[in-house]
Amino acid sequence: MSVQSYSLFSDFDIYLFRSGKHTRLYEKFGSHKIEVDGVSGVYFAVWAPNATEVSVMGNFNNWNSFSHHLAGRWDQSGIWEGFIPDLDFGEVYKYGIRTTEGILLEKADPYGLCFENALQAGSAVCTTWYEWQDKDWMEKRWRYNSLESPISVYEMHLGSWMRDPGNPDRFLSYGEIADKLVPYLKAMNFTHVEFMPVMEYPYDPSWGYQITGFYAATSRFGGPQELMYLISELHKNNIGVFLDWVPSHFPGDANGLHRFDGSFLYEHEDPRKGFHPDWKSYIFNYGRPEVKSFLISNAIFWLDRYHADGLRVDAVTSMLHLDYSRNEGEWEPNIYGGNVNLEAKQFLQDFNVAVYKEFPDVQTIAEESSDFPKLTKPVHDDGIGFGMKWMMGWMHDTLDYFKEDPINRKYYHNKITFTSTYMYNENYMMPLSHDEVVHGKSSLIYKMPGDEWQKFANLRAMYVYMFTNPGAKLLFMGDEFAQTTEWNFKSSLDWHLLQYPVHKNLQDFVKDLNLLYKTHPSLYELQFSPYGYEWVDGDDRDNSIFVYLRKSKRDKEVLMTVLNLTPRSFDYRIGIDENTDWKIILNSDDEKYSGSGVEAVISQRLDEGWNNRKNSIILRLPPLSGLVLKQSKLIKKSNIAGFLKHKK
Repeated sequence: MSVQSYSLFSDFDIYLFRSGKHTRLYEKFGSHKIEVDGVSGVYFAVWAPNATEVSVMGNFNNWNSFSHHLAGRWDQSGIWEGFIPDLDFGEVYKYGIRTTEGILLEKADPYGLCFENALQAGSAVCTTWYEWQDKDWMEKRWRYNSLESPISVYEMHLGSWMRDPGNPDRFLSYGEIADKLVPYLKAMNFTHVEFMPVMEYPYDPSWGYQITGFYAATSRFGGPQELMYLISELHKNNIGVFLDWVPSHFPGDANGLHRFDGSFLYEHEDPRKGFHPDWKSYIFNYGRPEVKSFLISNAIFWLDRYHADGLRVDAVTSMLHLDYSRNEGEWEPNIYGGNVNLEAKQFLQDFNVAVYKEFPDVQTIAEESSDFPKLTKPVHDDGIGFGMKWMMGWMHDTLDYFKEDPINRKYYHNKITFTSTYMYNENYMMPLSHDEVVHGKSSLIYKMPGDEWQKFANLRAMYVYMFTNPGAKLLFMGDEFAQTTEWNFKSSLDWHLLQYPVHKNLQDFVKDLNLLYKTHPSLYELQFSPYGYEWVDGDDRDNSIFVYLRKSKRDKEVLMTVLNLTPRSFDYRIGIDENTDWKIILNSDDEKYSGSGVEAVISQRLDEGWNNRKNSIILRLPPLSGLVLKQSKLIKKSNIAGFLKHKK
């Protein structure tokens, strides 16, 4: 069972790989079960240009680094490859890489499709073949992923969403998660789910953001086909799937990418560019073409083999800024004297171009907090090319505002109104993410001031504000029913809270908000256009009142949101357009949501102008509430008379 000479690479593959333009390296690198001259076995290929020798080690050769050497290619590509007969799926292996200093490194396969579930995990020969059942979704998903469609995302961590009730230390499998998650998301009216990283990672407290197996679905919950089953079941129920993707850094695990062949291969050699001081991890060398090919191929891999509907790119701010989390003297300016990492910028542009060229019906979403210019603008206009970005400023301003006691909110009024000055600079997703409910920041419900009733009233009002403001939505798991403790990756969410009406009723409220968002085009058709939003009254800081309109492409489809963010109920005058009538369709203070039950009533309709509009209404405002009203057009009396005459 010796290694035979064989290659899956063409000369064109090598050219693309070395120029940073290969987008499907997973079809070439890694381990592949094939037949050569009628003999079944496994082909291996790995990039290690500075190694003096490379071997395949596994149970099949008693982990001997001397018996199965791969051959280095003649073309200076740094690729080692070969075919080993008689190996089969399930074989666990590592590469034995001999450095120029003579040191033997034992490395997992950077392109491995499966990993052992262990800290120093080996790779396993496996396949990503799957008989997908989501053809209908794939053919029409462009509608669901469009920027003119409702996008309400449930962000979740697979290992702690729900555990086995009989054995809380046991993870549910991908299949078991599917059985529970799919009907839950469907009932809750979410349009998409976002999985925190599902790529293989060794260290649970990293939540998946310290990846060692970029091409491997984590074995914690099962194999690749089981994850594909979960995604397929979501698609069959018209729920899109976004995956967190981490091209920003990787850990220094001995069997991972760090010093892969004894040299700084995947990471930048200069620690000012190659080491992350916050996460003690290593930063990819975005200027190296082979590394670009590795990363862009990885993005395409998850969209291709796993049918992902989008990638949320983690830590983009750290990628784009040379001085991120570094003091003066700890970073080197770019060639123009600035702090932008020009190589990372070019990589992200190339990534977005490649993704949208091959998958125009998906979304790429940036987690970016520095207001880097033109992040969601086209690359041909010198933009970075993302479909959307997280609206971090909105998240921080909103939470800062709602943390305040209502008596003080008039001093923070601009925290709410300021958003409207920049909401159309980019295509924004409004996140209330996992980062806001960990590390002593408290759960969302306990960020709210007041007694229990006020806390829940504030949270409901904040959700009304979120779901009726322009932009896609993202809510972290547990926030839909007011998880009272901070998120803990080691245990299940506190589902037992749903036995208490105040938590169950909040869950019902989020369900109704999602339905409102999905079924009213004024809340999504123009969510990234300035024509879809209009202030009615944003200046009443003394009463902490906010009134604004949301509009669709059709004039008659208009909604009005009224936020009363103090705990008093009173009659309030609001300007309306001539010949319009309004009906209350959502009241966050409704008793069915555990509100106080104050009925929002339009007591008067006046021909007198207000708020620069010709007519006005007097509306009873419930305390700490969010109201949504729907407009209908009134037929003028003269028109009615003409209509009746015509009928005669």
